Amino acid sequence: MPRAFIFVLDSFGIGGAHDAAAYGDEGSNTYGHILDWCRDGKADREGLRKGALDLPVMRSLGLDHAAAIAGDARQDASAKLQPGSFHAAAQEVSQGKDTPSGHWEIAGVPVPFDWGYFPQTQPTFPPDLTRSIIEAAKLPGILGDRHASGTEIIDELGEEHIRTGKPICYTSADSVYQIAAHETHFGLERLYALCEIVRKLVDPLNIGRVIARPFAGERKGEFVRTANRRDYAVPPAEPTLLDRLTARGSKVIGIGKIGDIFAHQGVSEVRKGPSNDALFDKTLGAMDDAQDGELVFANFVDFDTLFGHRRDVAGYAAALEAFDRRLPEAIAKLRDGDLLLLTADHGCDPSWKGNDHTRERVPVIGILADRTGGPAGLRPSYADLGETIAQHLGLSAGKHGNSFLSEIS
Repeated sequence: MPRAFIFVLDSFGIGGAHDAAAYGDEGSNTYGHILDWCRDGKADREGLRKGALDLPVMRSLGLDHAAAIAGDARQDASAKLQPGSFHAAAQEVSQGKDTPSGHWEIAGVPVPFDWGYFPQTQPTFPPDLTRSIIEAAKLPGILGDRHASGTEIIDELGEEHIRTGKPICYTSADSVYQIAAHETHFGLERLYALCEIVRKLVDPLNIGRVIARPFAGERKGEFVRTANRRDYAVPPAEPTLLDRLTARGSKVIGIGKIGDIFAHQGVSEVRKGPSNDALFDKTLGAMDDAQDGELVFANFVDFDTLFGHRRDVAGYAAALEAFDRRLPEAIAKLRDGDLLLLTADHGCDPSWKGNDHTRERVPVIGILADRTGGPAGLRPSYADLGETIAQHLGLSAGKHGNSFLSEIS
């Protein structure tokens, strides 16, 4: 039986969402705008990158073709494609533009309800919630209490946090309550315990995730987030592709934050790393270990957290180019019949206003080894991806989405 590999380039949208205007994102296009900035020289950075965006491998898998399908008429869909490659674009049907919604829908379970969100006010958290957290966790108080970039607020408040023992609490346009605390001065296990308390307290508000954001360093300008992030997510309401595979006895290896996103349901093993490059190493190891009928599901988060949210076009471009240079290592590990699928969970256009995710269509590109490949059009739901993997791995059809396997094999 063949194997399957899903690589999620976190936030790598390709524009064109039909409902983008409802989210204030009409015209956003993560890939398209990075291309423009690189072409115009605005994404050149000394010692980092220069010139046009160089993604030969992803283009040979149909990236530009997928962007054209998504509605970007500027894209050149004439590039020569690798044998067995396929390409499509997918539209999200879940509400919002959150990480869990995108990943759950990729795994065959769209989210039909609205998550709870915290307002763009300061303070952002309801006073009753903050009082309950302070009382339940026996805290001297909290810092932050606003929408913020995680790295920026840690740099701003890290020294005060160490001095006072107050955790740094913040949110974003996502349905999330994030808590940053120093690994040694506050304590990693204490941070995790605090997040478990907060998880229970925000359940009535329908908040999707509580995230532990541990960091190290002693002074402003030196603080760095560590790889010990932990997400406390609401579990999917229905069995996902991952649950269906593990129920059959097949292993699912989650790379990066996949285990956290799915509340560790349906994930047999988790392998983490502090960067895209480290996560790629973990993914290659998982590809070596994966047996017949098994799935490796990897999330590459740096695109989103380090470059999309920070609106760093040059950094995003350089990260894409670095990822593309490593893709041949993964392709070389494919056996006859294996399926490698690259996609995204939402957009985060680094040229866009603000610092939040953007509502976009996503690329669906990859290789079906030793098969025909070809176009699979515009998919009306990310769930089509999960159903394609399900059929490929010999599972019966699920409740949502439609496989496009017959169109590319």
